[in-house]
Parts: sequence; structure tokens; C-alpha cells
Amino acid sequence: MKKNNIVLIGMPGVGKSTVGVILAKEIGYEFVDSDLLIQKREKRLLHEIIEDEGTDGFLKIEEDVNASIETEHSVIATGGSVVYGQRAMAHLKDIATVVYLKLDYEDLSKRLGNLHNRGVVLKDGQTLKDIYDERCALYEKYADVVVDEKGRDIEATLELVRQKIQQ
Repeated sequence: MKKNNIVLIGMPGVGKSTVGVILAKEIGYEFVDSDLLIQKREKRLLHEIIEDEGTDGFLKIEEDVNASIETEHSVIATGGSVVYGQRAMAHLKDIATVVYLKLDYEDLSKRLGNLHNRGVVLKDGQTLKDIYDERCALYEKYADVVVDEKGRDIEATLELVRQKIQQ
């Protein structure tokens, strides 16, 4: 498989799906939402999977689904916890340019609503700040391209993504 896809990673609420849909339309690619692939395979919503399987069970399912994505000329929006799956991230890096949509904690916390309903993976006692601090290092590790969204609206973010993936 060629490396002719684009994968978007980042915290929940940074706009991976929104940016992904628009970007795919603009460049003539398919759009794939890995969270929807998980829900389709499991026939349950994300938060139901987390409730039923626990955090570790959900992460295993998420890794299996992301490691099995076989597509070309697609923009793939991933769940925020995809970076916990080393096998999935190795696969995604093999088939795609990985773009990290970065947003500072203050702006992110303003954007996010109910974390439970979003299907956000939180271990017992973890806060949004805890997972933000934990995941940012992983996003940086796996990213081929980092797009800082600070002070940018969706159009400005898209323009920056387009510029960076063409370099």
C-alpha cells in the first residue's frame, strides 16, 4: 500500500472530523472517520463500548480497527486515543502522512462539552488536563506535520494543513 493518505490526530474537539471532511472534498479524497468504523464494527456507540469493555478493552478494539484500515487517497480522522496503540500508529504512518492538529489546553477546554457523551477515554480519576498532558507527547512523536490551531478559524487551519502536506 502506498503512503497516499492523510491521517489527522489530536485531542477530541480539535476539529479532526470537520477539517477532514472539508479537506477530502477539496483534494478529491475519500473521508474515513475511524470512530465510525469502530461503532460500525462493534454495533455500539463509543461511550457504550467504553462502559461495556472498560478503557483497556476499548483501546484494544480501537487499535485493531485502526491497524486494519486499508484505503488509498483518503483523509482519515482518528479518535483522540489512537496514539495509545503502537501497532495502529505504525500502520497509519506506513499508509499516510500523519497531521497533528494541535490546540492549547485553554482553548480546548472551552470547546469540549460532556466528555462522557463524546466517548473520550478517561481512566478512573483522570481529568481532561491529565490526558492532554499525556497525549500531547504522543501526538508530537507520531506526527509528520504539526498544525497549530491557536488563533485560527477552520479556514485558516485548512489552509495551513494544505500548505504543510504539500511541502
